[in-house]
Amino acid sequence: MTRIAQARRFVIKVGSALVTNNGQGLDLTAIDEWARQIAQLRQSNKQVLLVSSGAIACGMQRLGWNKRPRAVHELQACAAVGQMGLVQVYESAFARHGLHTAQVLLTHDDLADRQRYLNARSTLTTLLELGVVPIINENDTVITDEIKFGDNDTLGALVANLVDADCLIILTDQPGLFTADPRQDASATLISEASAGDPALEAMAGGAGTQHGKGGMITKVIAAKRAAGSGTHTVIASGHQASVMTRLALGESIGTLLISGTQPLKARKQWLADHLQLNGKLTLDAGAVKALRAGKSLLPIGVVDVIGEFERGAAVACLSPQGVEVARGLINYGSSDSRRIARRASQDIEDILGYIDEAEIIHRDNLVLS
Repeated sequence: MTRIAQARRFVIKVGSALVTNNGQGLDLTAIDEWARQIAQLRQSNKQVLLVSSGAIACGMQRLGWNKRPRAVHELQACAAVGQMGLVQVYESAFARHGLHTAQVLLTHDDLADRQRYLNARSTLTTLLELGVVPIINENDTVITDEIKFGDNDTLGALVANLVDADCLIILTDQPGLFTADPRQDASATLISEASAGDPALEAMAGGAGTQHGKGGMITKVIAAKRAAGSGTHTVIASGHQASVMTRLALGESIGTLLISGTQPLKARKQWLADHLQLNGKLTLDAGAVKALRAGKSLLPIGVVDVIGEFERGAAVACLSPQGVEVARGLINYGSSDSRRIARRASQDIEDILGYIDEAEIIHRDNLVLS
């Protein structure tokens, strides 16, 4: 698994069955072990985001419920109770290794809305730069349909796309993806490597989740396909394997590797190109146009005029002095603030606005040339 050994940024997802020891309560030993392994990865200059299920399962255990409730308000209350226990345990486990953690609760809407998408991306990348380990879960206390139909495998894939992760590791209670359900077919064999986009994988996965989690192997295969769209490779492996995270990061073959055939940067640019509906325009000077074509970010000093009304996160066109579109991207400032900082140096933004979101008006990662 050379691709995984070369990865720098990991999203690691752990399922409810692992976190709660199959519903018996939070598995403190397992969580301590994951913290130890992630601390080792951090020492090797790897960045790690942990997507953890288990809030509802933990809440069930705390409330003494043996069966997952069906009513939405009970699920939301259960998640609220369980999230407290979950974050306390993670914080203590990582503190023993001198690492700070941050709780980040997301919904799918946070990643669909452009402004919230940029806010989430900025927060997570800043946490990584600070050496903090984000602990991410779906915000089950406020969502409805996601509780019924969602899963954290999908959330892991969306986070991988959000932060341009090199690798998504999905840890489960199974050794990996088999050609058939090994519990029902004794001839089933482990798939060690495959293309994440292979349609045959979904047929092989089948199956449903457990009473403690909504996902099954099928959700993991679909998540790998989604992650591959942003250039992220996925590994599905058993969380019961000793030192599984560190061994994978060293390139050891464990579980199932589902390979993305797309280069991450190319995939992200294509995603931007396919999803942008323009809300405004920026007229640039010749120097800014030259900088964009050289692969650099757009700084406010290169903006001559701001056309239209829009909010932070909107998609805008970047025009040459002759009015020809040269690029389009997601802007870090609304139209009013963009007008105030146009033609000004980045170091002046805070003095002008009283705050600063980003030094760039459009970051190169959120910009695609026309």
